[in-house]
Amino acid sequence: MTADRPPERDTERLASRLRHLAGRAIADYGMIADGDRVMVCLSGGKDSWTLLDILLQLRAKAPLSFEIAAVHLDQKQPGYDPTVMPAELARRGVPFHVLEQDTYTVVKRTVPEGRTMCSLCSRLRRGALYRFAAEHGYTRIALGHHRDDIVETLFLSMFHQSTLKAMPPKLRSDDGRNVLIRPLAYCAEADIAAYAAARAFPILPCNLCGSQENLQRKAIKAMLAEWERIQPGRSENIFRALTRVAPSQLADPALFDFRGLERLEGPHRHPQQSPVHGEH
Repeated sequence: MTADRPPERDTERLASRLRHLAGRAIADYGMIADGDRVMVCLSGGKDSWTLLDILLQLRAKAPLSFEIAAVHLDQKQPGYDPTVMPAELARRGVPFHVLEQDTYTVVKRTVPEGRTMCSLCSRLRRGALYRFAAEHGYTRIALGHHRDDIVETLFLSMFHQSTLKAMPPKLRSDDGRNVLIRPLAYCAEADIAAYAAARAFPILPCNLCGSQENLQRKAIKAMLAEWERIQPGRSENIFRALTRVAPSQLADPALFDFRGLERLEGPHRHPQQSPVHGEH
């Protein structure tokens, strides 16, 4: 056993926790139904490898039947080894597709030197994957975003867009053709990182811009890490707040009928329900 890999019993505890949390998220949000064809977007990072692995474990014990296929996008990044992903997926017996699209050249040509490339790269990648899913009849697109991604996005939206939104565990894509699911929505990044290391997944780094991070997200991540150090459990509490929204206690008149408040029927009407807009 190496110093950075936990003993087998700890790995199984991690797997059990991740299975439990992913299974609960799938059930809470109705992510997967009997007969679904689930396309797992496999970037080759720790999150997507863990997502695929946990979904395969859950399917083995699930009371319903659904397909799983991994889809990976070869973006023609420098240093990319095209043999790693197919070899690992074939070894696991997982059906897979490798798409090829030279987003590297497009991003390098389009984004000015020194600017963050993540946004454009992400849009191009999503477009290719979503198009493939729609054309090949996949009913669900599974993404590897976890609880920390969702909380970070909440603060990014507040600080930089003046909106109160994050990443929903389940949503329909903007073009209406795909349903996206995030089965790891309840899972902490630290658990995923530890599990990926323990399972020794063949991690493919993003070399498009020298592993350039989105600087705004990096700042939010550092802020949350400091909060977590001072008060452990704060990130989990923030995530839970996203599941317990009280529209009448915010200030969005499109979400709650503040003007019609006097028309509420009876003294015991639920404060979150508007006579015009109904429940959130």
